[in-house]
Amino acid sequence: MITMGVEEEYLLVDPVTAVPVPVAAEVRRAAGLGPFADGVEIQDELLQAQIEVATPVCWSLDEVGGHLLRLRHAVATAAEASGVRVAATGAAPLRGDLPVPVTPTPRYLMMEGAARQLVDEQLICGMHVHVGVPDPETGVAVLNRIRGWLPTLLAMSANSPLWERRDTGFASWRTIVFGRWPVSGPPPHFDGLCDYEQRLERLVESGVITDRGQVYWQARLSDSYPTVEVRCLDVQLRPDDAVMLAGIIRGLVATAIAEEKAEMPLPEVAPELTQVANWHAARHGLNGILLDPLGRPHRGPDVLYALLRHITAALEDAGDLRLVSGLVDRLLNRGTPAERQRRALEEAGLPGLIDLVTGAGASA
Repeated sequence: MITMGVEEEYLLVDPVTAVPVPVAAEVRRAAGLGPFADGVEIQDELLQAQIEVATPVCWSLDEVGGHLLRLRHAVATAAEASGVRVAATGAAPLRGDLPVPVTPTPRYLMMEGAARQLVDEQLICGMHVHVGVPDPETGVAVLNRIRGWLPTLLAMSANSPLWERRDTGFASWRTIVFGRWPVSGPPPHFDGLCDYEQRLERLVESGVITDRGQVYWQARLSDSYPTVEVRCLDVQLRPDDAVMLAGIIRGLVATAIAEEKAEMPLPEVAPELTQVANWHAARHGLNGILLDPLGRPHRGPDVLYALLRHITAALEDAGDLRLVSGLVDRLLNRGTPAERQRRALEEAGLPGLIDLVTGAGASA
């Protein structure tokens, strides 16, 4: 069985206005000292109104779901004790009059000095899925084989339609904000591990980025763990949607490893098609047309069912097929989190939106 782990980022917001509040250090200390989490599992982020949780290494989707529930509960309880609430949204719907302070680490302060406006507007939250790979060479082969599916994953996860008190017209505004950094978006195709390492070395040597951690491709090899890290996802309203995405990503990695061992040919796709597919997924989510891994337009549900067919064997081997398929069907019936945010705002105004992103959907 292939291992996995999930990281989620959240905003800390005022319970009435939804404006981000810079109390991450206080919330982290309180959550890490409580009975449900330890300090290693709860981490600071770039801005002091953000906080991140990280599950342990997991073998099953039940484990992933259990840890996410536990960590969300710990952070939500600590946040309420500090007078704020945890918001599981990919972008802050509202911002205060003043920028949120940066977490005062040398790295984050350096980033603020290099790109102040980008840092000020980095009130966005993602979900990262780590999946174990046997070695870095296999990991690079996996990156090549899953990159075409990243726009589909992005469309499924879209949860950031609002920004500066208005609808952006995008399902994932987080993707657009994050895409302004020098190295971001879908990764290129690599001619093996040596090519991957040389590209990273040259990027750092250019001086435009300071370290490998600023290579913000939507999928990359982790420098800390023997994993492929998929980073294209908005954080999810509900833990079970996060579980669905983790199961699909593990299925994609397992399928890619099997295809690589079988020496199956890898179709060549122009990088501009993958980039267009990524932008289109951020714009529309699952509404209307979605581009498949070869850049061909189809109805969104058709692409999702093609994805499930592609990874069916891997899901069956892991015992995940029934759970993941059911959650995908529910997603298609209920709509993406971005659609749910829009409905909540339209039907119940700002209080309804706050309840959606910070209430039961964010912690249960």
